[in-house]
Amino acid sequence: MGSWKHCLFSVSVITALIFVFVYNNKLWEKKRFLRASLSNASLLTEYCHQIFKGKVFYSTENALKTTISDSTCYEYMAQNHYITETLSEEEAGFPLAYTMTIHKDFGTFERLFRAIYMPQNVYCVHVDEKATVEFKEAVEQLLSCFPNAFLASKMEPVVYGGISRLQADLNCIKDLVASEIPWKYAINTCGQDFPLKTNREIIQYLKGFKGKNITPGVLPPAHAIGRTKYVHQEVVHTQNSRMLKTTKLKTLPPHNMTIYFGTAYVALTREFTNFVLQDQHALDLLSWSKDTYSPDEHFWVTLNRIPGVPGAMPNASWTGNLRAIKWIDMEDKHGGCHGHYVHGICIYGNGDLKWLINSPSLFANKFELTTYPLTVECLELRLRERTLNQSETAIQPSWYF
Repeated sequence: MGSWKHCLFSVSVITALIFVFVYNNKLWEKKRFLRASLSNASLLTEYCHQIFKGKVFYSTENALKTTISDSTCYEYMAQNHYITETLSEEEAGFPLAYTMTIHKDFGTFERLFRAIYMPQNVYCVHVDEKATVEFKEAVEQLLSCFPNAFLASKMEPVVYGGISRLQADLNCIKDLVASEIPWKYAINTCGQDFPLKTNREIIQYLKGFKGKNITPGVLPPAHAIGRTKYVHQEVVHTQNSRMLKTTKLKTLPPHNMTIYFGTAYVALTREFTNFVLQDQHALDLLSWSKDTYSPDEHFWVTLNRIPGVPGAMPNASWTGNLRAIKWIDMEDKHGGCHGHYVHGICIYGNGDLKWLINSPSLFANKFELTTYPLTVECLELRLRERTLNQSETAIQPSWYF
């Protein structure tokens, strides 16, 4: 009797072990299949379609890998699918200028650069002076492959909410104005942005403004009044830079200007950028703004409300769909963040993709390739597919992912 029970127990154990082995083997196969799938753009496309439908996949793998390392520029551009010819006459006749202000996450920046890169445009990249040597060298190596992309001639140690953030954009704009490329609009971006529209769609949207600047904003709401009412100081440290609010009152704005409050993300005509760099009103406002909080959120919009300024929109309000952002205090409007919040802004996860592709905005903010790789790569695949579908130029095989 005892031996029969012993045999039964042994059979049960063996059966359980077989089940565990088969189950774990299936899990391993599933993971292996996912990794293999993510190395294949066509299968990645299928994953993305499933995510758009609401299914959940998680991966820490990057499918659309980039490799700069020791390859030549030609190899790098071909292997990483950069578009090397202007895709339409419309785009040839309407080149864009970009400022790109970055400080970390080279991979995320590289994806943004690849997504917005077109040979007829021009790109100025500002790297935070406090960034690591390795990061600076990687950015410099990448840009050396592109004749229409360059590092800003002057770098700032950028403090979140400080004048240095605005100055970084202005440094690039000064360099872009000196460019021989006849760009029509300058668009400012940061390293955690990503485009939701193709280059051609961005151009068509900008053309609709008929030479007006896009600087969304309004008179300051209650929570923003203190930003320009009190003196603020930048405290610069390598690891923990910050803004310090004082109790000292600011002087009145120069030239009796009305200060507006808006987004730091703008699209500016070339004529307006010349005005910003040269006109005394603009120079005085910049000087006055140096000890305010987040001056990039009042500088552009205030100047663009002045009647007679090139491309001005004195009564524009929040006109312009430049950025899709999920703020933590606006969940009733956007339905929540499926990634996580940093400084009250959503770092997009896979569950945000449907909301993003339905957005009318030109760009979205913020993304982290290392945390949510599929979110970036699904947008990148979709964008490239639409870009090539809109092309009037013969498509090179290397342009496909």
